[in-house]
Amino acid sequence: MPRVQKTVRKLAAVAFWLVVWAVASAGIANDLILVSPLRVLERLGGLALTSDFWLTVAQSFARIVAGFVLGVSAAVAAAIAASRFGLLRELLEPLVLTIKSIPVASFIVLILIWVASANLAVIIAFLMVLPILYVNVLKGIQRTDPQLLEMADVFRISRLRRVRYIYLSQVLPFFVSGCSVALGMAWKAGVAAEIIGLPDGSLGEMLYNAKLYLSTADIFAWTLVIILVSLVFEKLFMELIRLCAKRLEQI
Repeated sequence: MPRVQKTVRKLAAVAFWLVVWAVASAGIANDLILVSPLRVLERLGGLALTSDFWLTVAQSFARIVAGFVLGVSAAVAAAIAASRFGLLRELLEPLVLTIKSIPVASFIVLILIWVASANLAVIIAFLMVLPILYVNVLKGIQRTDPQLLEMADVFRISRLRRVRYIYLSQVLPFFVSGCSVALGMAWKAGVAAEIIGLPDGSLGEMLYNAKLYLSTADIFAWTLVIILVSLVFEKLFMELIRLCAKRLEQI
């Protein structure tokens, strides 16, 4: 019952802001400035009936998810290595700090000089994910309960069992937290990269064209698509992590 109430509250909150949006749009009475929710849904429905729409979503999805997966893989590997070798951790620290500090727009413009626009979103998503996951996973490893590790030494538990029964449970909350933040950053930065790089058949290109032709309905419709796709991917990815962790516990 509490779960149902929580869902109802979330839906009520969404409904409230949709009403505010509709009232504001009606008050302004100018679709160029603020289009109504119904007009956005109508435009989205029209776009969804075309094959180009789904191809555009698929291409941007593939680029950003590829960057996210590469970033997660590199961050986890780097964090594990840095936890074992202090010199490597010290060498990576200024690099990670630099990546975190440089504005996304600067990265996009700089990398666009080196690579084709079609690969830009992959690299930008990778760079946004890497420092977030690296810091979180490294922190999780470093905060592993030392008493559990001492017990593992006493009973001469193998390294594989330590990873499975000690490190996995200790690091997983940090990993999940990092992924939750990194997913949003990957989509925001990836689409921003597409808007600047303008690869053919991308969400960024669609948003840019909508702005160029002053089509406010298209801007809102494509933005809604980005939000929905990122939310669905986040839910699926988090569920996959949960299932994998549960599976490992049962082995």
